[in-house]
Formats: sequence, structure tokens, C-alpha cells
Amino acid sequence: PGLFESVSRLRDQTFKDGALSAKTKYLIAMALDAAHGAAGGVGALARQAVEHGAAKEQIMEALHVAHYISGVGSVYTASLGLAELFG
Repeated sequence: PGLFESVSRLRDQTFKDGALSAKTKYLIAMALDAAHGAAGGVGALARQAVEHGAAKEQIMEALHVAHYISGVGSVYTASLGLAELFG
């Protein structure tokens, strides 16, 4: 229980509005998960980005950056992660 509470506090601190909006932070995290092959993370973070006001076009643009930096594998990962959200 203590570990879960600690991780939850860290998540809350990380994704709160600051110099970057929560939406922007979720888009960055989603792009990182796409670059690292974490399809489940892409889907979860995209949903959270949408909950914080992200449009589909913003999600696609963030993934375009991941593709440019990390290659085509991020596109494959993103397609798996977004299938439920945009399928």
C-alpha cells in the first residue's frame, strides 16, 4: 500500500499543470511510450490526454514527432495502442 501511495503522489506531481500543461505532459509521455514499444501505455496516456483537452490531431502530431525521432516502430506501437480509442 505504501508503494502504491508513493507512486500515485509522484504521478500526481508529475502530471499537474505547471510550466507545461497536463495535456502537454500526457502527450509527451504517450510519445515516449510509443518510442519504447509500450502499446498499452500509448492507449492509456492518449485517453488521459483527451481527458485533459487533447484533440485527435494533437495526439497524431505528438506521435509524428516520436516517429521522426525513434522510427517506424513507434507508429506500429501507436496503432496498437490507439486501436480502441480511435478504432
